[in-house]
Amino acid sequence: MSRHPEPTATVADPALIEYAERLVTAKVAERLDALNGPLSQAEPSPSTTAPQLANRATVVAFSGDMDKLMAAFIIATGAAALGMEVSMYFTFWGLAAIKKRTSFRRKKVTEKLMGLMLPSGPATVGTSKMNLLGMGPAFFRYVMKKKNVQTLPDLVALARQTGVRLVACQMSMDVMGITPDELIDGVEYGGVTTYLADAREARITLFI
Repeated sequence: MSRHPEPTATVADPALIEYAERLVTAKVAERLDALNGPLSQAEPSPSTTAPQLANRATVVAFSGDMDKLMAAFIIATGAAALGMEVSMYFTFWGLAAIKKRTSFRRKKVTEKLMGLMLPSGPATVGTSKMNLLGMGPAFFRYVMKKKNVQTLPDLVALARQTGVRLVACQMSMDVMGITPDELIDGVEYGGVTTYLADAREARITLFI
């Protein structure tokens, strides 16, 4: 019975093995570079990182309710007492908090009607609950006096004393028929860009 000769093992050339290893290493490195490229481009550069937040608080006073405005001023004055830079922006019904009187001089009929319907100042605003046709605010003021709690006019005065920045929305003033001479002294005037310039770097931003 004839037998086939067994195959003999061949020894590869060492130079050929070394060349193949270099070729594989080069291909792997090329693939890694291709993958690392998009990842490095996706990393944010230092110039695009979020801006450093300032020690600042901004409060938008939109409500015209006594209790909500009191909360806004308590927070604002409390932040100012802690050394924060505080800005309050008054828009629409919130403008009543910084009014000192209602004037009808040189106003259109619609503006005079608006003046008749709006509070003349912080002492005449209603409450969000239990207003009771105007009796509720008087009751709350009586209780706050008994409890030695500051009223809304007191808080407005305190905000001015502690350096809180008071800004009235010019657009809202035009809509509500409110003129600068109807507002308390020291009020600034601005728009949405004025608010956003402060809010974008503020640690605390509230809408009340």
